[in-house]
Amino acid sequence: MSKWNLIINVGRCENCYNCVLAERDEHVGNDYPGYAAPASLADEAPIRILRRVQGAAPMVETTYLPVMCNHCDDAPCMKVGGDAISKRADGIVVIDPVKAKGRKDIVRSCPYRAIVWNEEQQLPQTWIFDAHLLDDGWKGPRCQQVCPTDVFEAVKLDDVAMQRKARQEGLQVLLPKLKAKPRVYYRGLERWDTCFIGGSLSASVDGVVDCVAGAEITLLQNGKPIAVTHSDAFGDFRFGGLAKKSGGYRIEVRHGLGEAQRDCDIDESLYLGEIRLVSSHQECIEEQTV
Repeated sequence: MSKWNLIINVGRCENCYNCVLAERDEHVGNDYPGYAAPASLADEAPIRILRRVQGAAPMVETTYLPVMCNHCDDAPCMKVGGDAISKRADGIVVIDPVKAKGRKDIVRSCPYRAIVWNEEQQLPQTWIFDAHLLDDGWKGPRCQQVCPTDVFEAVKLDDVAMQRKARQEGLQVLLPKLKAKPRVYYRGLERWDTCFIGGSLSASVDGVVDCVAGAEITLLQNGKPIAVTHSDAFGDFRFGGLAKKSGGYRIEVRHGLGEAQRDCDIDESLYLGEIRLVSSHQECIEEQTV
């Protein structure tokens, strides 16, 4: 049987908050019997946008990550909630607004922090995939409808087809070690989990310092070359997809104007700043001067 899944395109989110506002608009003060009780504007929204800032000026990268109920097939909340939480045949998890009354333990059961507490209603609540709208013929949830950068993509496929799609497109889930079998997938999640090393190249020509374009930069780890790139028109370069808290890196730069090397380890993304190329002719002059 076909089930609902949500694909989130990491890197497209610009933190406009349209998805959060649309969910608030849909549920705050609105009662949907059988689906959800009215949400409270005073409490936390069940869709939230996480932010990660990497690097340093002028090479800064900000990534936004929308997080909401994952509608897991082996949901931790269902193990705690009992008959207060049910999973529909189409894969959507629904918290019963009557049976879940007073059940604050359900909020604590979610490892994704996607269940919020409605203090006014004394209820745990979450993003219900806009099941009431889908049942009314909508082709996707409101977050997909209102997003200007196509971050969200709702797809309804059987489990085999969805797993095939995930493998072919490199889709990933949050906290895979939990084996909760989430139905929310992320495309480009490596932007959230990995780091970069970058820098800006310059050289002095006839006493004038300028950026160096087209230089060849090799990244080595523990003496072994792992990537090669070239500086852009502004002299900037960057190596991405590196593991957090990793080390043994060396940057080697070669260009007609000179060479340079830098050694570094990274905890988070690292901007090396301006790297001045030095020609062998300059080195000889400096040695003679000394």
